[in-house]
Amino acid sequence: MRKPFVNGVGGVLTADIAVPDHERELAFYSKILTTGDVPLWRDDLMNNQGTPIIGLGERIPEYEMLPLQWMPHFQVADVGVSAARAIELGAKELMHSKTEDGQSQWAVFTDPVGAGFGLIPVVPKESVPEEQNEHVGRIAWLSLAVADASQASNFYQHVLGWNARPIETGDSEESVARFEMQIDNETAGAEVFESKDEATPAAWMLHLPVGDLAESLRHVNEGGGEVIKEDTQAGYAVVRDPIGVCVALCKL
Repeated sequence: MRKPFVNGVGGVLTADIAVPDHERELAFYSKILTTGDVPLWRDDLMNNQGTPIIGLGERIPEYEMLPLQWMPHFQVADVGVSAARAIELGAKELMHSKTEDGQSQWAVFTDPVGAGFGLIPVVPKESVPEEQNEHVGRIAWLSLAVADASQASNFYQHVLGWNARPIETGDSEESVARFEMQIDNETAGAEVFESKDEATPAAWMLHLPVGDLAESLRHVNEGGGEVIKEDTQAGYAVVRDPIGVCVALCKL
């Protein structure tokens, strides 16, 4: 079962990005996410139960070192331990908040190929809204395209505690190595796969559900973005926002 938005080790809770031209970006995402008769997202980009799921911040000098990409924040048992492991495996530490006595509170990194991500402690169960139905604004899936999927999946296994399950992709020339990253035996949190496109920087792709995909894609074009891939049958599209950052939109 694909369910990255869970309470516990390996689960994603939030994702954020610090952007230039903040007002334009806020208007863009507010339009493309709040479509349909019953929008899944609120205009402030919190989910419709009031819990912050994605954050769009202004790119002030303090955040200039952060990559211009959506960065998911994963829950881990011990931020300090996972942070040290990430550095040992080639990650670059960008920010690290600690208490006065040196205890790690949260940290932000780029992995060995440049994909940004954050580490946070496991949150209290009551902090994650119960999903009475699927019509809730949230991160529906995560994917990471890299040149070496085996190496990347190994990195996240050691840092987040995921298990990598190889996915059969057939024997065609276009088949690539692909791994489903499992939080536990029943729940998958993300997918890591190989990409031959060297021009595309490695970055975590957020898959965000929308109420009306066709309407959302119209807003993408009207708002200065670009639809770069669309699968009508699967109800899925990859779009590029006005500053060049990619995100996936999907129908529930």
